[in-house]
Amino acid sequence: MASAVLPSGSQCAAAAAVAAAAAPPGLRLRLLLLLLSAAALIPTGDGQNLFTKDVTVIEGEVATISCQVNKSDDSVIQLLNPNRQTIYFRDFRPLKDSRFQLLNFSSSELKVSLTNVSVSDEGRYFCQLYTDPPQESYTTITVLVPPRNLMIDIQKDTAVEGEEIEVNCTAMASKPATTIRWFKGNKELKGKSEVEEWSDMYTVTSQLMLKVHKEDDGVPVICQVEHPAVTGNLQTQRYLEVQYKPQVHIQMTYPLQGLTREGDAFELTCEAIGKPQPVMVTWVRVDDEMPQHAVLSGPNLFINNLNKTDNGTYRCEASNIVGKAHSDYMLYVYDSRAGEEGTIGAVDHAVIGGVVAVVVFAMLCLLIILGRYFARHKGTYFTHEAKGADDAADADTAIINAEGGQNNSEEKKEYFI
Repeated sequence: MASAVLPSGSQCAAAAAVAAAAAPPGLRLRLLLLLLSAAALIPTGDGQNLFTKDVTVIEGEVATISCQVNKSDDSVIQLLNPNRQTIYFRDFRPLKDSRFQLLNFSSSELKVSLTNVSVSDEGRYFCQLYTDPPQESYTTITVLVPPRNLMIDIQKDTAVEGEEIEVNCTAMASKPATTIRWFKGNKELKGKSEVEEWSDMYTVTSQLMLKVHKEDDGVPVICQVEHPAVTGNLQTQRYLEVQYKPQVHIQMTYPLQGLTREGDAFELTCEAIGKPQPVMVTWVRVDDEMPQHAVLSGPNLFINNLNKTDNGTYRCEASNIVGKAHSDYMLYVYDSRAGEEGTIGAVDHAVIGGVVAVVVFAMLCLLIILGRYFARHKGTYFTHEAKGADDAADADTAIINAEGGQNNSEEKKEYFI
C-alpha cells in the first residue's frame, strides 16, 4: 500500500465545475470524474488521511477493497482500477463490471467486493479522497492460483530389487511456483525440481531417483505439494511393485520333539516366498543321492524308518524369473535309545546333585555348632610352682628350697579344660 497527498483541491474543483457546465448532460458526470482523477495524480502537501490495505486472494474467490478515512469531512471518495477507470464514485458505479459490488459507503469508508477474482484482476487499485488538497492511496491485489493438475509418473510399472528407477511429479499452472516434496511411506526423500514460467503461471517438475528393494514392494511413493493457495495436503501417489528372488525357509514338521532316531519317520516342509511366486520347489541331497525310501511331494520331504545312512545335508531350492535361492537342513540320526538314555542320565545326575547338596549343608551346620561351642568355653592353664622360695633369706637358699620343693612335690602339671 502507498499513499500520496494530491494537489490543490480548489483548482481541481474549479476545473471540474467549468467542464461539467460546458459539457452535454450525458457527459457531465464522466468528464467530472476524469478531471478529478487527473488532478489526483499530482502529489503535494502533508496530512495524509486516507488509508487502505493490500489484498491477497485465491483465484475464483472474493476480494474486498476498503478505502478508509480517519478524519472525515464529508469529502468525496472514489475507487479506481489499475487502468485508472472509476469503479465507484461515492455510491455510484460507472464501471459496468457487475462483479464489483458496494458493501459499505459512508463519509469514512468506501468498501467494495470483487467476486470471481482472476489473475487479470491483479494490480494496483486507487482510493482517492477529494479534500483540500486531494489525497490518494493504493492497494495491491495479489491473486494466488493453486496447481491445476498434479501428476506422478514412474519410469517402470514393475521394477526388480536393486534397480534404480526414475519417478517424476508435475504441478501445472500455479501462481506462485509450487514446492514439491517426496515421501516413500513415511520417510521423506529429496528430489530435484525445475520451474517453467508461462504467462505469469508456473509449472514445476520434480525428479526422484529411487533404488528399490524387496521391502519396498507395495509401499506408496507420494508427491506432495506446498502452496499458499492450498490448505491441507494436496498429494498424489503411486504404489511400488518390486520383483525379488525367493526367500527359502525349511521347517521340520515331524518328529515334533525334534530328536531324529533310528526307526522314526521324518518330514521337512520348504517355504519359498518371492515375487513372482516361485513355480517350482525342488529337494536335493548335497554330495549324495536322495535315499530310495524318501518321498518327495511338492514342498514336502518325507523319509520313513530312518537309519544312519540317511545322515547328510538336504537342500530345498526355489527359483523365479528374478533368480534362485536355497536353504539347507543337516540331518543326524541318533540311536533308537538315545532319548531314553538321555532321560535316565538326566535323572541320575539330578539325584546325585541333590545328595551332594544335602551333605554339604549338613557339614556347614556341624561346623557352625562346633564354632559356637568353643567360643563359649575358653582354655585355662594351672601351674603349680615350687613352694618355699618366697620365704628364703637369700637367692641360694631360695634355689635350694625350690629344688627341694620340686623333689618333694608333684611335678608341674598343666590342665586344659
